[in-house]
Amino acid sequence: SLVKGKEEEGAKFRDYYEWQEPAGKAAGHRLLAMLRGEAEGVLSLHFLPEAEAALEQLRGLFVKNTSPSGQQVREAVEDSYKRLLAPSLETELRGQLRQQAETEAIGVFARNLRQLLLASPLGQKRVLAIDPGFRTGCKVVCLDAQGALLRHDLIHVMIEEQQRAAKSKLQKLFTDYAVEAVAIGNGTAGRETETLVRSLKLPVPVVMVSESGASVYSASEVARNEFPDLDLTVRGAVSIGRRLMDPLAELVKIDPKAIGVGKYQHDVDQTHLKQSLTDVVESCVNAVGVTLNTASAELLAHVSGLGPSLAKAIVTYREATGPFARRKELLKVPRLGPKAFE
Repeated sequence: SLVKGKEEEGAKFRDYYEWQEPAGKAAGHRLLAMLRGEAEGVLSLHFLPEAEAALEQLRGLFVKNTSPSGQQVREAVEDSYKRLLAPSLETELRGQLRQQAETEAIGVFARNLRQLLLASPLGQKRVLAIDPGFRTGCKVVCLDAQGALLRHDLIHVMIEEQQRAAKSKLQKLFTDYAVEAVAIGNGTAGRETETLVRSLKLPVPVVMVSESGASVYSASEVARNEFPDLDLTVRGAVSIGRRLMDPLAELVKIDPKAIGVGKYQHDVDQTHLKQSLTDVVESCVNAVGVTLNTASAELLAHVSGLGPSLAKAIVTYREATGPFARRKELLKVPRLGPKAFE
């Protein structure tokens, strides 16, 4: 029920002001919403068996007659239920329902993440990627077939004059860099940018790409190390283009929680959530496998038997000595012993 005086503050929980339902049938997402409302001080929640039915069972067990002593036992039963047993049952039921709801929410998150990571890659193609925006303009990047940044630019799509200039610039970039596909982020101004690009009738696929977590990647240490002199939004556009080429290889650089494919992620057990999502990432990477000579340190770190330090050592060795010709050469990498190789 609604806590008095919280009507305006708790408008988003309006559906639950007078809510009542059997605990066994309560959907996990509804339960987590109500628990959040309670945590924010908007709702007051109670998880209780039907009091009269419960008391009836207890009286049947302990009250044996209607004598004065029987009456005392009856009063003791009712008092012990209301004061001791009911609160204990409520705590137990609340904990059990919360755990079920969290497990369900984490399961949905994990399934969604797996689908996103295992989305079909476009493969090694030269990509023109656009991170759309109205006020600040759209950041445009051209990537080679290996995902390396060749050029970055800016276009605006708000007024007709800007659109004409944008079309001319995009057409030139398309020709100059022999672009084989266009990736457009699905955020603000995404649809307008897509319309503009499609109006050019380019003879290549134009794909809308989820940009969830791209801003997290842009500000991460990984992105700073790779593009120390570039603006955050340019790094985001690079990430969007690489996601089209190989979703798995790009998304492993981002904390899975930041990809935003689950609900109530801040309300569930964080340790359980992190473990579950890490398991999904590792499962996907090891199911697909990695290309030893092109995989980033972030991707290699998820290969069974490796970790962040060995992955970094492999990349350092690869940069110093050139591509690996045979898998056995991995044994030359410092600290990579027979067990890790196995």
